[in-house]
Amino acid sequence: MKSKKLKNEVVVVLPDIRSSYNIGSIFRTSDATGVSKIYICGYSPCPTDNFNRPQKEIAKTALGAEKRIPWEYKMDVQRVIKNLKEEGFLVVAVEQDERSITYKKFFKKRGNKIAIVFGNEVEGLSKKIIALCDAVVDIPMLGEKESLNVSVSAGIILYELI
Repeated sequence: MKSKKLKNEVVVVLPDIRSSYNIGSIFRTSDATGVSKIYICGYSPCPTDNFNRPQKEIAKTALGAEKRIPWEYKMDVQRVIKNLKEEGFLVVAVEQDERSITYKKFFKKRGNKIAIVFGNEVEGLSKKIIALCDAVVDIPMLGEKESLNVSVSAGIILYELI
């Protein structure tokens, strides 16, 4: 039973995520946090292949969430971001960048419709994608490692929105 729902409409954008397991994990977390849709972009794997067969690795970690959360594949993430902005979404990149602010500070003043863009496991988000976003947030790193796994980052950010 869900005790809380997102106060705002939230969509997730996943450009060039390499791991099917990360995609599945993000689907599961998105279901748990009330995300309304996931956009899969670039070379990110989709829950089904070209013949509409389930992708085993995604299904393994999503545990059925890939069947409940609406998703759409679009090759061009820049077009997806532009379309979301036209639909009134505040587009927020999760990335370490000169203009990023800590996610806790940012989400205190969030809007009604939010699109969260998570980047590639190794390269993160490109400067072109970051430039298209309305804001950039980061997760403070206190140890020696500079980043978290993308699915862990998604969990932190999406649960902050509840």
